[in-house]
Amino acid sequence: MTVSYLGAAADMAAIDVAIRDFFAERRAEADALDQDLAAAVVELESYVLRGGKRIRPAFAWLGWIGAGGDQRDPVARAVLSACAGFELLHASGLIHDDIIDASRTRRGHPAAHVTFAERHRVRRFSGAPDAFGTGAAILVGDLALIWADVMVRASGLPTDAQVRVGPVWSAVRSEVMYGQLLDLISQASDDEDIDSALRVNQYKTASYTVERPLQFGAAIAGAGAELVAAYRAFGADIGIAFQLRDDLLGVFGDPTVTGKPSGDDLREGKRTVLLATALKSADERDPGAARFLRAKIGTDLSDDELAAARAILVDIGAVDHIERQIVLRADRAMAVLEASNATIPAKDQLAAMAIKATQRAQ
Repeated sequence: MTVSYLGAAADMAAIDVAIRDFFAERRAEADALDQDLAAAVVELESYVLRGGKRIRPAFAWLGWIGAGGDQRDPVARAVLSACAGFELLHASGLIHDDIIDASRTRRGHPAAHVTFAERHRVRRFSGAPDAFGTGAAILVGDLALIWADVMVRASGLPTDAQVRVGPVWSAVRSEVMYGQLLDLISQASDDEDIDSALRVNQYKTASYTVERPLQFGAAIAGAGAELVAAYRAFGADIGIAFQLRDDLLGVFGDPTVTGKPSGDDLREGKRTVLLATALKSADERDPGAARFLRAKIGTDLSDDELAAARAILVDIGAVDHIERQIVLRADRAMAVLEASNATIPAKDQLAAMAIKATQRAQ
């Protein structure tokens, strides 16, 4: 079968159109109810569309293309709308994650709870602005989660495709919450186990970023078990490699590029694979460095302390280890993809996305 495919730029533009069309309907609903509610919906739309790389919808779309989907098919618009639901799921997770981590910024802009707190101040509402901001952001994040489901269910997919994607969509929504909860528990319990950190990566990132979106697209197309297995293997490795790169950026990234303060992961005490690897190596090779990391991680590190912690991560070999793991997983995923029966256009674009996801600077 010859499959028409225009490429990633067309995908991203079409996904954004689908999201805007969906929010146009939601704004109309909110306008009929209350002006402040309508303003909150506008803020959520801006949050979803402001920045971001549409990685999850793109993987879902390519999962469909790779299983024989053709963008000239009349059903393609419904497929795009369903895939775009992943972007609302992602927005929900980001909004809640910033509240949990007390992060002030996201993508170079104020986090949602900060925006709503400022709105409280400007409007001179009664009560505490920060409490209002947190409450409003939780509810808007919940709304994004609910609307992600609405976007998939109301996408216009044929009934048989809806039946096939149902279990995948249910699984990914559960798994991202499992990952969030595991991450919270791991951080609170000062868990230093590398396998625990990898398990958080699997559920919080790999599953809903690459693996399940690909499976979602494959399910729409009615793909066979062999391609689904290849997608899942590829997705698991690229998803974890994506998060490992994120771990490095969370410590060493340029804030003007990442949109997040540099070193935030260390100040927040995130129990990443990078940190777990560093602590294990330091215990074996440099107990003083291990004591320093345990004493300082999760505190408001000064610039000098942050520089010292970074130096330890480099000198102890943790950074090199993570870089090797990223390469290993990316290479393994590429081999699985190449051996799969996905269509050539999808293989080419998935390979390009995998490289970009694992070698990115933001």
